[in-house]
Amino acid sequence: MSPRLDESPSRIATSTPPPEKLDHPLDPVDLHDPLAGLPEIPPFDEVDPVDARALSKTLFERLTSLEEGTHEYAYVRNTLVELNLALVKFAASRFRSRSEPMEDIVQVGTIGLIKAIDRFELTRGVEFPTFAMPTIIGEIKRFFRDTSWSVRVPRRLQELRLDLAKAGDELAQKLDRAPTVVELAERLGISNDEVVEGMAASNAYTASSLDAQPEEDDSEGALSDRIGYEDHGLEGIEYVESLKPLIAELPPRDRKILSLRFVAGMTQSEIGEELGISQMHVSRLLSRTLVRLRRGLTLEE
Repeated sequence: MSPRLDESPSRIATSTPPPEKLDHPLDPVDLHDPLAGLPEIPPFDEVDPVDARALSKTLFERLTSLEEGTHEYAYVRNTLVELNLALVKFAASRFRSRSEPMEDIVQVGTIGLIKAIDRFELTRGVEFPTFAMPTIIGEIKRFFRDTSWSVRVPRRLQELRLDLAKAGDELAQKLDRAPTVVELAERLGISNDEVVEGMAASNAYTASSLDAQPEEDDSEGALSDRIGYEDHGLEGIEYVESLKPLIAELPPRDRKILSLRFVAGMTQSEIGEELGISQMHVSRLLSRTLVRLRRGLTLEE
């Protein structure tokens, strides 16, 4: 332990000297001053890991005697957070290759650190860093799993993607090539279809903006300019599908008139010559048919 921790302890942020009986950080708490007897805390960025571990143990022992919600409790708890931020930064460095800003990862990891502080019990006989690290890393992984997907997919597929990525890296190093679907399935003990499903789900992890500009050597425009066009025929597809059963119920001559007029594009006079009836008769039949079809669509709606 650093000599700094062996010095006679003094109270933090208090103007009243500690009682003479409190000559050790672990002495009973002074009811008039719950912070009395705590060791002096140097600047957090100057505390080495060994000192941080020793100071944290002292603060955890004091935390158990303080009432939650009090100023003293908040002070000790916040001091524990500051002392152990190095754990968060170390855990966050494992995710440096991710696309998320490091500041966001550290912030999420700090939430995990706070949860670990609230759950930690000295009586378990476990060092706090050992206890806290899985909670911090778990919180960061949960952040990536729940918020970093461009398209929301079931958690089963999110976890499968991670397993596939890990197995793929291991097999690629072993085989000196990209593994096949069969090889991945055998490695993970799952079916080929599940591997394919997991690979498809991986496409939802990241997405490109439609307004993203192409590479410098790409002569084409933005992605939105290259992925199709507006098909005005789609606007009437619902009506076409609704008309099919109504047209099927028409008499054969009425269906033929509709076909000649709207499919073949013939005029009413040409249709009259085709069917051997007058143009006026064709007009009446066509009008009657259209009214019938329009009424049928209105009833369906």
